[in-house]
Amino acid sequence: MKQKIALLLTMMVFAIGAFAQMSGSSAPEKKQSSFGIHFDAVDFKTPVTFKNSNSPRTLAGIRDLDFGLSLSYWKGLTSKIDWSVKFNALMHDYSLDRNIATNKTEYGVEIEPSINIRPIKDNNLISPFLTAGIGAGYYTGEFGAYVPAGVGIQVNFNSVTYLMLQAQYRFTLTEDKLKDHLFYSLGIVQNFGPEKPMVVPPPPAPVVLDRDGDGIADADDKCPDTPGLAALQGCPDRDGDGIADGDDKCPDVAGIAKYQGCPIPDTDGDGINDEMDKCPTVKGLARYQGCPIPDTDGDGVNDEEDKCPSRPGPASNQGCPEIAKEVIEKINFAAKNVFFATGSYKLLAKSNKSLDEVVRLMKADESLMLDIDGHTDAQGTNESNQVLSDNRAGAVKQYLVDHGIDASRLKSTGYGEEKPVADNKTAAGRAKNRRTEMTVRNY
Repeated sequence: MKQKIALLLTMMVFAIGAFAQMSGSSAPEKKQSSFGIHFDAVDFKTPVTFKNSNSPRTLAGIRDLDFGLSLSYWKGLTSKIDWSVKFNALMHDYSLDRNIATNKTEYGVEIEPSINIRPIKDNNLISPFLTAGIGAGYYTGEFGAYVPAGVGIQVNFNSVTYLMLQAQYRFTLTEDKLKDHLFYSLGIVQNFGPEKPMVVPPPPAPVVLDRDGDGIADADDKCPDTPGLAALQGCPDRDGDGIADGDDKCPDVAGIAKYQGCPIPDTDGDGINDEMDKCPTVKGLARYQGCPIPDTDGDGVNDEEDKCPSRPGPASNQGCPEIAKEVIEKINFAAKNVFFATGSYKLLAKSNKSLDEVVRLMKADESLMLDIDGHTDAQGTNESNQVLSDNRAGAVKQYLVDHGIDASRLKSTGYGEEKPVADNKTAAGRAKNRRTEMTVRNY
């Protein structure tokens, strides 16, 4: 056993001595998919002599070894861990190990997945590793299993070709089928994928001067001492209007290039910029495109307030022409001379002269309109008085319509007893309250 331990220690010392030998930095740190072929030697004698206390502990010689070949697949899991699987074909008298004599050529066929761990990365020239796994095989008519554990040395030729040297002690899991034994392997593993191109490290970044620290080199910075924007060649823009402060006449107010960085002007201060204002020097309203409210008839009352926008008139009459005082008086006089049959809305004949005068005045000036209001005294019920006043006002309107006045110019309303002008307790007062009023207007 001491000889075996000495052998393993010698191999590890040899491997550790090669740590410092590194491959090119361009090689990948993790092994690519690779395939290998190995020449194998198997030693069943040494473990037996070490286990048997009655026999001298000796290492097997070349004549005591059996040989075989292996095919393998390798794949890097990390830069320091590989996974591998080997398919072994070995020549050995397995029946003799089981105390069975045969005259046949005996063989073993095995499959052995393993994990291989290195203390240094795969891209080193020489890398020692520890290996452990599980194996199973068919041995001259019997199936067996074992656990391999050992050491190895990998020589890396630019991560394309590897030389592999391994030594294992295999612990049997089926002692009646397979004995403990030592396993040695020497092989070539080849990566058949494309060779990795050499990575050329980039040259060191040139020293760039940037006094204002705005990320724009002084050589390209038009304002090298003031932090600015790349879009403005390193110059600042306080108001964010895209015009550098040095070229901006209004650097603190966003504007446009057409006005040298200032906003579009509003000369008349009406809130509508000059480019949109049809009256840029006179205050106006947006709905009139910056112009004042128009006064079509020029009477000083703008069209929005003028009830007669096409006919001039004073503001006191809503912009409409004033009605002649004489016309107003004649209509008021006519209203006082409208008579009805008692308790009825039938016009009496003596009303015709007054109403005909109203017809004449309205035909003479077609801009005139007339409000006709009917009123009663408080005799009778509210409902009957309301109906009577409506009918009397309507009777006057109908008379005017029948004599050629358009109904659209007339408005009749009955107020019943709601608007007395005298005391309903006296006969004289009630007489005043029974009245017809006519108000002339021109809007």
